[in-house]
Amino acid sequence: MTSIRYSASTHVGHKRKVNEDSILALPDQRIWVVADGMGGHAGGDFASQTVVDSVAMIDPTLEPVQLLHALRDMLAKSHERIQAESAAQGGVTIGSTVVTFAIAEGHFAAFWAGDSRLYRLQAGEIEMLTTDHSYVAELVLAGELSWDEAEQHPQSNAITRAVGVGEDLELEKIRGQILPGDRFLLCSDGLTKYATFNILKKILSSEPIETVSETLLHLALEGGGADNISIIVIDIH
Repeated sequence: MTSIRYSASTHVGHKRKVNEDSILALPDQRIWVVADGMGGHAGGDFASQTVVDSVAMIDPTLEPVQLLHALRDMLAKSHERIQAESAAQGGVTIGSTVVTFAIAEGHFAAFWAGDSRLYRLQAGEIEMLTTDHSYVAELVLAGELSWDEAEQHPQSNAITRAVGVGEDLELEKIRGQILPGDRFLLCSDGLTKYATFNILKKILSSEPIETVSETLLHLALEGGGADNISIIVIDIH
């Protein structure tokens, strides 16, 4: 039986008045979520909270395969609820990025939309498993920028997909095998603005699960904390 430990942190940062990020941990169902809202107060925080509230309603008695279907369905429902709120507010743009992580039968699966990310530290090497849905991500994929350089681009916040934005919810999915010793990181862009691949590799390789999320949080706050910051770290034993 796979043993799992995790730690999580979220913080408003130094510059924002409201934390528009939301996080969720359902260890019994083995589901974790980071959502980063957009649309300002009464918009962004509503959107991200709607995402995690929807996922939290998943029936915990479902079989693993059914859980993944339910996860996708709940994300679709949150898309519809956010769209309805946007319409009620006169059509203002309200939305949320999302990255979800689920474990079942020796494998993981992740859904995402936007620029919240999933990383894996495996055998001492770090890998970004998601690809941002953003303007600068297209520059990276075209070979014009590295991911670290993209974080400093003036249009780094311009995302091209979000829950609640657009007629249909466009989710991307990745799945793979989990191995003992794997460490996964889910985070909003409030962390990755301040954490290069090398910095993430160093901290994820050295910090115990009890302190790793707080260490990453302090890194972002000391770097400037210009955005909300959300972090979930999951260890596979």
